[in-house]
Amino acid sequence: MPDYERTTVTHEPETVVVRRGGSSAGWWVAAIVAIVAIFGVIFMVNASNSNTDDALQAARDQGAAEATLGNATANAQQAASSAALAAQDAAGNAARATESAAQAAAQRTQQAADDAAAAARDATTTEPDPR
Repeated sequence: MPDYERTTVTHEPETVVVRRGGSSAGWWVAAIVAIVAIFGVIFMVNASNSNTDDALQAARDQGAAEATLGNATANAQQAASSAALAAQDAAGNAARATESAAQAAAQRTQQAADDAAAAARDATTTEPDPR
């Protein structure tokens, strides 16, 4: 059997060094960074509000345009429906007028035929004077 060498690893404890006191330059830098960050956030919020207001106004305008278009479409459909009904009524009225005129013409024709028949009867029964 081969010989293996055993190794053991031991960890040394970590040493934490805490330093207190000294200069406050780090705090000053952190304060300046915080102030710049606050101004940046305020600027971004104001800039996005104006963009948001513009976007809201554009959305309102678009909605109003779409509503107007929808109303115009509905009105056009209603007008087309009314026109179709009016055309149908006009066609019915024209048909009734044509039928009435045809009946009147037939009655006049019948009357003329009756008058012609009566005249023919009168003409055949009349004898000329013998002289």
